[in-house]
Amino acid sequence: MKKFRVVQWGLGAMGSGMARLMLEKDGLELVGGIDMRPDYVGKDLGEVLGAGRKLGVAVTSDPASVLDKAKVDLVVIATTSWTKEQMPDLKRILSAGINCISIAEEMSAPEAQSPALAAELDALAKANGVSILGTGVNPGFVLDLLVVALSGVCHKVERIEASRVNDLSPYGPTVMKTQGVGTTPEGFAKGVADGSIVGHVGFPESIRMISEALGLGVTRIEESREPIVSKVYRETPHVKVQPGMVAGCAHVAVGYANDKPVVKLVHPQQIHPHLEGQGTGDYINIFGKPEIHMSTGPEIAGGIATMGVAVNMIPHVVAATPGLKSMCDLPVPAALMGESAYRRRV
Repeated sequence: MKKFRVVQWGLGAMGSGMARLMLEKDGLELVGGIDMRPDYVGKDLGEVLGAGRKLGVAVTSDPASVLDKAKVDLVVIATTSWTKEQMPDLKRILSAGINCISIAEEMSAPEAQSPALAAELDALAKANGVSILGTGVNPGFVLDLLVVALSGVCHKVERIEASRVNDLSPYGPTVMKTQGVGTTPEGFAKGVADGSIVGHVGFPESIRMISEALGLGVTRIEESREPIVSKVYRETPHVKVQPGMVAGCAHVAVGYANDKPVVKLVHPQQIHPHLEGQGTGDYINIFGKPEIHMSTGPEIAGGIATMGVAVNMIPHVVAATPGLKSMCDLPVPAALMGESAYRRRV
């Protein structure tokens, strides 16, 4: 079996996790690692990943030294959540004639908020004969692709309501800050106003994917972010929350078609929700013919699932026609467990 040759760009928690997963897959070959951390540069990639063996590949901070289409089939990039911030690196990858998977949340459907950038990426990918995909657990799977797939048995869909309730406790200080954990309600309101508290990144992208796939005609999206104020003491390694302080963010987005709400997505995220009797899970409700109500509990594991879907999509992206793709454009993702999984085609 011919292996897909992959470079991992960004070796933080997510990037390293994806790289380690690639090492477990017989059909993938990890041929490079890019990271700007001085303590990583020059070290064997296997050492940086804690793989227990050397890979004979040194981590580099110079992308040009590894972006050779004769030696690389695809780059997985994990550096930011924002399309605009990642744009220079994405252009470099595509211009080198190499396929790309990004786990930047906005890249799941960049046309939702950055249509000019999306058009530029699409044109660049086509000019160089490669494809580019943005994916992850959410956006990219739970509150968009899975919703679309479930609607496939429906005669008609009147409206969709879906929610993802998860526990923020495993995450680090950056996530705590962007969710407003540890602030006062007043501080939360100020953070939302100045953009430092963003809640979930990806609602416009998910609603765009759903609307386009089903033809719902969403023309307007409204979002709201409210503090989840704790009634009990909660603590993680990175934050302490006293009663009356903010334990998380309740983020809601509604997509309207001619002033009719047709897609409502809800994502309340907080630390240790169980301390106030709140379970976690993913819930999808499709109202139409027939009605569909699906739930999981606990929620599909965020970090692990993002690593999984990104790695599992590698063969599909390499095989795809050139251009900017969404998860709705490509074959259904499946775990890469054996040779036939690497040979699935549209």
